[in-house]
Formats: sequence, C-alpha cells, structure tokens
Amino acid sequence: MKAAEDPTAGRFRSDALRDRFLAAYEAAFTLWPTPWTEDDVETDFGTTHVHCYGPTEPAAAERDGVPVVLLHGANSNAVQWYPFVAALGARRPVIALGTLGDPGRSAARVPIHEPATSAAWLDQTLKGLGVDRAHLIGHSYGGWLALNQALHAADRLVSIVALDPGGLEKVGARFIWMMYLNGLAGLTPAPVRRRLAVRLDNPVLLVPELKKVLLTGAWAFRTRRPAPRPLTDSDLRSIHTPALVLIGARSPLLHPERARARVGLMLYGHAEILPGVGHGPGFEHGSDVDDRLLAFLDATQNDAAHR
Repeated sequence: MKAAEDPTAGRFRSDALRDRFLAAYEAAFTLWPTPWTEDDVETDFGTTHVHCYGPTEPAAAERDGVPVVLLHGANSNAVQWYPFVAALGARRPVIALGTLGDPGRSAARVPIHEPATSAAWLDQTLKGLGVDRAHLIGHSYGGWLALNQALHAADRLVSIVALDPGGLEKVGARFIWMMYLNGLAGLTPAPVRRRLAVRLDNPVLLVPELKKVLLTGAWAFRTRRPAPRPLTDSDLRSIHTPALVLIGARSPLLHPERARARVGLMLYGHAEILPGVGHGPGFEHGSDVDDRLLAFLDATQNDAAHR
C-alpha cells in the first residue's frame, strides 16, 4: 500500500507556475542527444520520472551494457546531464532520474531526505526499471544520494561516481551564499552574465535553456528538503563499493584536500581534485571528465566481472 501524500514533500506553488516550468523543462531537453525515451516508475514514496538514452553502439553494448544511472543536484533535473549523455550512452544504457522533491515531472507523496528513505526510494526505482546492476553517477546532492546508496543499499551497485558531492562536509554559509549569487547572476543582461559566469565558476549561466529551466524551477517550486547530513568516518569506512569522487579545486561546497582525505576512508575510494574547476566537474573541462568517467566505469566493470 502506498503512503498518503505529505504536504512537506515539495510542491509546485500553483498549476500555472507548474505549466510555465514544464514549458521551459521540455524546451531544455533539446540539449540532449536524440533519440531518448521517457518513463514513470511508481514507488512507495511517489512517481519517479526517468529519461533514457542509448546505447548507440549495439555491439559494444552487448559486452558493456550495465546501465549508468544519473542523479542530479538539488533544485535541478535530468536536463543538467546533457554534456555527459552521448559519451556515457555509447556503450551503456543511460537512465537519468528526476529526484523526488525537486522540480520536474517526478511527483513525491512523502519526503525522502532521511538516509534510509532515500536509499529505499532509489532501490525501488531501480527495481521498477528492471535494473539489477548499475553504475551510479551523482552531482552535488545527487553525489550524496550515490554515497548514501553505497552505504545503505549497495547490492545493485557496480560503482559510484560523485561529482563535487554533498555528504563529505556540512553545507556551509559560503555555498548557500554562492548559490544565491548564481541565481541573481542568471537575471543579469547577457554581457554581464558572461563575465559573472567566469567569476562564479558557473558555465550554466552561458547555456540559455538550462539557465531558464533552473531559474523557473526555483521560482515555481517550493522545496522542503534540508541539507543532507554528512556521512561519518564510520559510514565511509563501511562503503565497499568502488567509488570515484571528483572535487573542484575551487569548490564552494568542499574543502578539497579535506574532502579527498575523507574519501580515502572508503575501502575502494579514490578522489581527484580538478584544477580550475568550481562546483561543476564535467560542466567545466567536460571531455577530460568524460574520459575519466569512462575509464573508471570500464575498470570497475571488468573487476566486477572477474570477482
């Protein structure tokens, strides 16, 4: 039996604002390579909307076909993965989830911010999609979801990748202030916005479709989710899933060296600090990050096949 709806799960402020957001959302998916498909998965916590792409090299897919599941950042959606999809989807199915509690076509009935609840939601979603084994890649809050899944429900996981993730440190005032500044920067005229994109390490400001959908979502949707609690040292030592963590050297969320040391507590954890990058590894230095991700997926999948 599914749980009753909970008004604290996150909601659009009105039907009119939802329609405005969805118009921007659909337009932004022109950034994705084609063809892609959409589906909905029912869970005890709500309806999860997914976008699926690839594989585009069928012969390789028979060999390498463990799906890559993408988990976006807070207040974002699956559109954000457009720089990664083509490379990741060449040999593997790509499944981009719309997290419950964020603006999109997913619809939450109950909040999922508690660690065990988040893990249960994601496990039910993967089961509903028929995914028995998966690589998880998450950015920011999605990185916390990936780390959390490896801690609480790792049975389906081949590997995890966390891009400048939550969960390694407490979310500080600097990050909150930077997100506020980025929102204001998105409202400035194009010449000013181009300069601010460099100063704020935020290339998203230079992509009109993505900028519009993120700003519209921030206005249209009431998010009720608290910042994730950091994983303890004991939690990290309990994670045995192979993990790659990419940290921006200019990250407003993490202290890079401190975060890298914490990743080292994981049995198979490896962290890299990317020079000249803020909170968006992959959105900055995109092809280099794609190469790192593909090499890691290949290595962990080969290791899993020989266990």
